[in-house]
Amino acid sequence: MSEEVTEVVDEQMDALTLEGEAAADYLEELLDIADLDGDIDTYVEAARPHVSILTSGDKLVGPHGEVLEALQDLARLAVLTKLGRHSRLMLDISGHREKRRQEIQELVAAAVGEVKSASEPVALPPMNPFERKIVHDAVAEAGLYSESEGEADKRHVVIRLAQ
Repeated sequence: MSEEVTEVVDEQMDALTLEGEAAADYLEELLDIADLDGDIDTYVEAARPHVSILTSGDKLVGPHGEVLEALQDLARLAVLTKLGRHSRLMLDISGHREKRRQEIQELVAAAVGEVKSASEPVALPPMNPFERKIVHDAVAEAGLYSESEGEADKRHVVIRLAQ
């Protein structure tokens, strides 16, 4: 890599690191206010800042990850407020997102098999944007076609044979 390209990459990594740190500071304050224990780690992966909270129990995840999604939105707003820019920050709590990723990949594998054997589309249950992205990536990798349909909390993915 040229020296100029290296500088640009370093600047981007620094900016993403700052986003992660701003979000972590906000979340740490929130944990203190709520009197909850948790270890917070930040890192950059796939050109996105990530914040991971390791804590006991599932209070911060909530049913179907709803609290986790809300906390991620709040952390993104904290970054916007502090740094003046939108963030694509990803928040994970006690490995919930990784566990959910594995569950979704198993669901997609079964649906892909069904689509291939029956040559009929398969609609998956409603999912949040993070989960739908996992589905779209796995379906593309399997050589099939997928698209999101529906509105708001009814938004789901339909898997079809490649067009």
